[in-house]
Amino acid sequence: MATKKATETEQKESMLESTAVRKAAPSSILTIDSDAEVETPESREDLIWHELQNAYRTKKILTGTLGGVEHMDQGGVIAVIYYKEMRVVIPLGEMMINLVEDESHDYGELAQRQSKILGNMLGCEIDFLVKGLDTASRSVVASRKDAMYKKRQIFYLPDASGKTRVCEDRIVQARVIAVAEKVVRVEIFGVECSILARDLSWDWLGDANERFHVGDQILVRILSVTVKDQQDISVKADVKSVNGNTSKANLARCKIQGKYAGTVTDIHKGTVFVRLSIGVNAIAHSCYDNRLPGKKDEVSFVVTRIDAERNVAVGLISRIIKQNI
Repeated sequence: MATKKATETEQKESMLESTAVRKAAPSSILTIDSDAEVETPESREDLIWHELQNAYRTKKILTGTLGGVEHMDQGGVIAVIYYKEMRVVIPLGEMMINLVEDESHDYGELAQRQSKILGNMLGCEIDFLVKGLDTASRSVVASRKDAMYKKRQIFYLPDASGKTRVCEDRIVQARVIAVAEKVVRVEIFGVECSILARDLSWDWLGDANERFHVGDQILVRILSVTVKDQQDISVKADVKSVNGNTSKANLARCKIQGKYAGTVTDIHKGTVFVRLSIGVNAIAHSCYDNRLPGKKDEVSFVVTRIDAERNVAVGLISRIIKQNI
């Protein structure tokens, strides 16, 4: 009987030892290649958190993606930025969405308009400076405004030699932060600028959304820069002058009484604006089809006259090939 109990005790001790060994086993991942390392979600999060801590100490500008807009229970609005999958929060007041606030625009309406603009910016790249960290919850609060002011200091204010990096006639890279039918909003090193459709392309654009998208990085030419101080800087820029104007060369290939396919880009006061497939802007004052042409319709266009001064072909729409319904 004593021997049996001793055997049971030894078995229990053996099981406990086995369990202890399993618990003490290395937590590292066993990889197929001996020198390889596998990045786990936990290790990646630790690495990103370390980057954010360093950026907070050194006041380094970081770049993330605007991934969400949230309304707080207290009534405020926050922008949610994702920096390498780590959530970063920026209060609406720190997003630097400047709108006119006067008697005709009260604060309530102003905040609503700012929130709407923020919604249109979803998906764009955002520069920010980390303003606060909570290690326990790993939450981050940041400011886009401070990052933009810092970039303005670097790129728009004169250096020791009196020169500025962003200056008139220089081609620079810009971020597309919002797109509407007739305008594209870009951010150029801490300064926002709206570019109208006529300055986006030599081609007639029916809808800027067809060619430009939030999150794109595009080349623009600086037309003018006005600097009063770090808080008051305005920039005018265009896109089309960066690209060569081929409209004259294309117009030379256009023949009177020639018939070409094209797409309706706009209609204004009975005049139909068409972009021909041969790369020519065209104007039609009449349409022989029983149906009325609409925007984005594919049409057959007959050239009756060449307006070399305005670089356009003038003519009529003989028929609508395909309606955009």
